[in-house]
Order: sequence, then structure tokens, then C-alpha cells
Amino acid sequence: MRVLIVLLLAVVAASVARADELVVYTERKEPLVRPIFDRYTAETGVQVRILSDGAPVLIARLAAEGANTRADVFMSVDAGNLWQAAERGLLAPLQSPVLSANVPANLRDPQGRWFALSQRARTIVYSTERVQPSQLSTYEQLADPMWKGRLCLRSAKKVYNQSLVATMIERLGAERTEQIVRGWVANLATAPFADDTLLANAIAAGQCDVGIINTYYLGRLQHDDPKLPVTVFWPNQADAGVHVNISGAGVVAASKHKAQAQHFLEWLASAEAQGEFASANFEFPVLAGAHVDPVVAAWGEFKPDPVNIAVAGHRQAEAVRLMDRAGWR
Repeated sequence: MRVLIVLLLAVVAASVARADELVVYTERKEPLVRPIFDRYTAETGVQVRILSDGAPVLIARLAAEGANTRADVFMSVDAGNLWQAAERGLLAPLQSPVLSANVPANLRDPQGRWFALSQRARTIVYSTERVQPSQLSTYEQLADPMWKGRLCLRSAKKVYNQSLVATMIERLGAERTEQIVRGWVANLATAPFADDTLLANAIAAGQCDVGIINTYYLGRLQHDDPKLPVTVFWPNQADAGVHVNISGAGVVAASKHKAQAQHFLEWLASAEAQGEFASANFEFPVLAGAHVDPVVAAWGEFKPDPVNIAVAGHRQAEAVRLMDRAGWR
């Protein structure tokens, strides 16, 4: 009997220990999130374990693990990836007044399965030596022949470009969007780049004059070299606004600690954490009034596209087919 009691107490103790630990499957690199996660641990006593990989790998793992997963939170750097996870039934719908109040409606799942925690604008950047901002206006205008041999793009394989095109399809229709993308391809100065850092450096080096990138890549470069001759332009300010994507997260449907996982997301969306979470990667907070990194703040304010970013998911396949037809590789 004594042995049985000891065993039962051990099971209970183990259960309590596990309740004081959250497991986060994240697409974000650990150095970016570890400091803020450690701060949460210091404030709550809840340990945060990280398993980091690409979103498709993590989604496949969650699906394979099913009810046996140890994951509590899934975090991704693209709304399309979060939409995919939610549509596969891997994320739990939440009823959270805190998240509903702190995260704008267009930056969260209409069913409450995932929420933005930071914003990244995918906008136009240009050479300050060879381009005047008055020459720029919209994403669509980059298809104009005036930019022939002057435009750089990242690979169409990157989900960020797929999400941009998906939201354009939602706004402009497939036919008009394909015309624009074909114009972009015709204006390319060189083959698409593997990442946005290479693209920004190509503009600085004179290989091209304009491009489209996620702003945080430029933030990193400007932080290291404030004199970099490349800066941002906020397009479509007279109509649709700047395309904004997100880094966000949801509670895993099979989590054994849903309440604690929800509290974790609420804390990340709070005034206490938003500035640090966004500034770690030169992103924009989702909570209005939260601290913005000085490098980011220097770009000035802009009007964002108000479309619900879930569009990036449900139009993703259509966007990929369109980009392929247009010759964007």
C-alpha cells in the first residue's frame, strides 16, 4: 500500500511539474524569442520549452502526433501557415477578451484559432541614390515599363510573396493581379533572390533600384549600417494600403494545458510584452501604443491594408498557380 501511495504521489508530482511547463512549436528562431520567453518564466514560474523548425515540418509533426503531442502553442511567421494549421484542426478556438481587445480584428482568425503577436510590412524599398520617392506610388506601378531592368524580387517559393499575391487577388481579382505579376517579371533586373537581405544589398550595390521586402530585413541592415543607401516607401496610401503579414500563434488543440497556453498568448499580446516581442526582430507591435524600435519608428507611419490576413491562407494555392503562370520562379 505504501508503495502504491508513493507511486500515486509521484504521478501527481509529475503532473504538477508538467503543468508548470509549456512547449512551443515555433517557426521563429530561438534567439529571437528566448529572451521574452525567459521573462515570462521569471514572472510566472512557468518554464517554456522550444522546438524550432519550418512551419510545414511543425504542422506535419502536430498532425502525426495527434492527441499524444506535448505541444501547447504553435507559432509561425506567416498568416498562411497559421491558417493551414487551423484548417487541419490543429489549433483550438479561444474565447479571450484580452486577445480580442489587443489584436486588431484583421490580424486574427475570425474563429479565434490564431492571433497576431507582431506585424511585418511587406513593402517597397528603393535606392536613395537613384530613385526619387515621387517616382513611386503602388505595388501595381512596379509593373510599369519605367522599371524595366530595375526591379528585384525574392523567389516566388517564399510564403511571404505568396501571401502578398493572395491578398492582391482578393483586392484586385485574379486577372488584374496576373497582369501585374507578369509586369513585375518583365521588369526584373536579375533572377529572384533567395532572401530579402540579398535583395536589399543588391539595391545598395546598384544591381537594381527597387524591390519588395519585409521591413525587418531592412531594419537589421540599417541597424548595422545607418548609412545604407536603401529605405522604405509606403505604397498604396491612397487606396488599399501596405500589405501587412504577421508573426502569430495559436493554442494547440491537443494541448493538455490550454488555459496556461492561452494565458501565455495573452501575456505576449499585453502592454508588458508587446514592445520587446516586436523589437526583437525590428517588427511592429500589434497593440496600439506599444513601444516601437527607433529604427522602425524612423520609417514613419503608414496606412495598412485592412483585409483580414486569413486571406493569405485560403487564397494561397490560387496565388501559387498564378505566380507560376506568370513566370515568377
